[in-house]
Amino acid sequence: MIKSVRTMIVLAVVGGVLTGCGSSEATRATTAALPTASPSPATEPATGPTSPSRVPESEPPVLAPGPGGLTPVFERRAGGNGKGSGARSGAGADKVVALTFDADMTADQGPRAADGERFDNPGLITSLRRLKVPSTVFMTGRWAQEYPAQARSIGTDPLFEIANHSFSHYAFSSPCYGLPTVAEADMRGDVERAFTAIRKTGARNVVPYFRFPGGCYDDASLKALGPAGVTAVQWDVVSGDAFATDADAVAEQVLEGVEPGSLVVMHCTRSAAPVTEDAVRRIVPELRARGYRFVKVSELMRG
Repeated sequence: MIKSVRTMIVLAVVGGVLTGCGSSEATRATTAALPTASPSPATEPATGPTSPSRVPESEPPVLAPGPGGLTPVFERRAGGNGKGSGARSGAGADKVVALTFDADMTADQGPRAADGERFDNPGLITSLRRLKVPSTVFMTGRWAQEYPAQARSIGTDPLFEIANHSFSHYAFSSPCYGLPTVAEADMRGDVERAFTAIRKTGARNVVPYFRFPGGCYDDASLKALGPAGVTAVQWDVVSGDAFATDADAVAEQVLEGVEPGSLVVMHCTRSAAPVTEDAVRRIVPELRARGYRFVKVSELMRG
């Protein structure tokens, strides 16, 4: 599962107006060829090792701007290994990188949490603070409900910002790792419910960015979320931390993939990503030694 896999950052056009970007060169997000097999280290749902583990094989469409919808903007990257030309969101050639952490918890995992399964990772947050790494946590509303004190702590610390990862961590298109699917009519409500749950904890540093559970979406979900006023943000470097047991391999995958302006997807769920903290403790000093500066997604988008 540590095979090198790269996928895309998705920016959003809300009502036909591109948000979160600067120059025309910066309006193009990046994508690599999607994998056709092997467990995916992308935003796999934190449902346990038996979760389906392939990124959907079909490539996302390049859609024209339209009223009331989110329109992703892509630029295919050159090179068989996912490297090559192509600007990332707002970053230009600056040696900046954004580490993002998905705090996954599906709406029906309460019994597992009650039985002792840990969907949080306070040690990871402590390490990020100790290392002084600005980070963005894409949090589900259900995670915020389960760990309100941690959500408040993260969301009141200026080092962090919280973005939306849906309320239920159910899929917004199907198939998607075997996740239940949110009805199209309920998609906007699911996102708004997540914001409500997060803010109810007392979190203040909440930004209007959204990541699709599992990275799965289609035309209908893009259109449904247009009125929610969010910018959809995916990634271009997959850490491979989901269900991984080798922290060094996770670190190597990140270090190999990062380029100026990269956005890395990792996880903040101990049961599903147990080696993330150890990997981060290697990744951060190495990237700093290479001259990189860590930023939150909001800063990356403003760049």
